[in-house]
Amino acid sequence: MNMMHKHRFLATLTTAVVFIGSAQIALAAQPMTALPLSSDLSNRISMIGSTVPPNGDVNPYGVAVVPMSMGSLVRGDVLISNFNNAQNLQGTGTTIVEISPNGGTRVFAHINAHRLPGDCPGGVGLTTALAVTRSGWVFVGSLPTSNGMSNTARAGCVLVLDDRGEVVETISGSPINGPWDMAAVDQGDHVTLFVSNVLNGTVAGQGKVVNRGTIVRVDVQTSMTDKPHVRAMTVVGSGFSERTDPAALVIGPTGLGLSPDGSALFVADSLNDRVAVIANPMSRTGSSGNGRTLTMGGVLNDPLGLTTTSTGDVLTLNGNDGFLVRTNAQGMQVNKLLLDNSGSPPGAGALFGLALRPGGGLYFVDDAQNTLMLLR
Repeated sequence: MNMMHKHRFLATLTTAVVFIGSAQIALAAQPMTALPLSSDLSNRISMIGSTVPPNGDVNPYGVAVVPMSMGSLVRGDVLISNFNNAQNLQGTGTTIVEISPNGGTRVFAHINAHRLPGDCPGGVGLTTALAVTRSGWVFVGSLPTSNGMSNTARAGCVLVLDDRGEVVETISGSPINGPWDMAAVDQGDHVTLFVSNVLNGTVAGQGKVVNRGTIVRVDVQTSMTDKPHVRAMTVVGSGFSERTDPAALVIGPTGLGLSPDGSALFVADSLNDRVAVIANPMSRTGSSGNGRTLTMGGVLNDPLGLTTTSTGDVLTLNGNDGFLVRTNAQGMQVNKLLLDNSGSPPGAGALFGLALRPGGGLYFVDDAQNTLMLLR
């Protein structure tokens, strides 16, 4: 991969832990310095391993780092969800792979749509919505199709898996409708999920923009022994732009991330090249609409994956040109870094999910090569 750039970016990422109330929340990496980088990034970006499992699933989307060893989960390993099957049909991927930091790969879960313990309208097509908790529960979104085409997309669900990769329950029904991405706050016996949804009127719109995308807070009771129990679901954001797309299946609100103190939820408003802010996401009882704008335009170009740092910076991945963009808490786009320039146009369709690496660095999936990559 030939990656060229002349910008300044993150040189070091270190882990950080903050508190929301009495809960310990791991936000992972914090940017410490910005140093000039050579145009040769071969020593800064490396491939960890292939994300393709034995059944041939491709198009890696979600990325989540395992916080604790439990069952089949190994602390520090990375879980990746696949959106496409071996025939490259979108919304038909059924596997989650687990990759160790040294590149060892195995299948964590291979989900059978006909053997689910609850409703998941349309079946299984795993999205970027992926989170794993300290108590060993894995949450992953499903936005399924029957043939890889947007006109067959169905509401799907959030699948709940145990630490052995078995689905134990599903979270479905209004307001879950096309779960696309996810952020999670792990409070031990309680997990708060924020889920972006992109199918509210989208299929019926037949390619036209429909301003009905939502962000749903799902409050879940968890324990080491009993399966998670949903206590409440609340729409905290609404009116986000969304539409079907022949190349991406659907485009709408995607990446989500919390500010260090939990007072703001950042949303990658993909169609508008915008990062939105929803205030008081942990406690609000109703929708804030599509939020206020943190930053818009500039070098943002279809922002998809999103994560936050302990200093309040927002990191986003551009779906249209292969760049990583860092925006500070004041909304200034500080710098950008080219991660992939393959394809035509260069970098388009290559980037989606990302996660901060404990101890330093940034994991991201390269959809163009079906690999897990590391930026140091």
